[in-house]
Amino acid sequence: MVSPVTVVKSEGPKLVPFFKATCVYFVLWLPSSSPSWVSTLIKCLPIFCLWLFLLAHGLGFLLAHPSATRIFVGLVFSAVGDAFLIWQDQGYFVHGLLMFAVTHMFYASAFGMRPLALRTGLVMAALSGLCYALLYPCLSGAFTYLVGVYVALIGFMGWRAMAGLRLAGADWRWTELAAGSGALFFIISDLTIALNKFCFPVPYSRALIMSTYYAAQMLVALSAVESREPVEHYRLTKAN
Repeated sequence: MVSPVTVVKSEGPKLVPFFKATCVYFVLWLPSSSPSWVSTLIKCLPIFCLWLFLLAHGLGFLLAHPSATRIFVGLVFSAVGDAFLIWQDQGYFVHGLLMFAVTHMFYASAFGMRPLALRTGLVMAALSGLCYALLYPCLSGAFTYLVGVYVALIGFMGWRAMAGLRLAGADWRWTELAAGSGALFFIISDLTIALNKFCFPVPYSRALIMSTYYAAQMLVALSAVESREPVEHYRLTKAN
């Protein structure tokens, strides 16, 4: 089991650009009512830094670990989705929704289907159903179906992220905790977006949405450091 101190020493410096870019976003706090290419760049910059975080582990690492590659691709789609959502009032909300739906499919694929963890799946299915039931009266037209599909996808991603989570024992890995925590933050962020857009104004919604979103993406990116491939395969790869 890797100690938290070792993790901070090895991964912390690679995340410095991400933290700086996130600070820039919150310090500048450009008005969302006036979208521009500058505000798009500022919003996407932390995600670009997470691309660099994964690339800092070497292209060979990404090529040798398909799950890490899928998380990287998911981050690419996330950045495109962020750009679309900057312009959501100009008619690009659905485009952003679709980009993040693709992101969740890549993340779920990265987390894999082992272990299956059916009980965790049932819990996530119940929570997803409750979230959709909460949103359903506020939805109309195509959003009735689009939001339903999106809730199912993010719920599935959350299931796969949390399925491998073990909080104790010899098989415990901090990256699995990062994946599960990241999925939870993503769900909180997206539920806040949906409530604020379709149901009622959420106080301090933008701060809540973006803080949980950036935390989610950072934790998901961190989960790729120790790949979801079998531990033995990972250690052999590192040794070579």
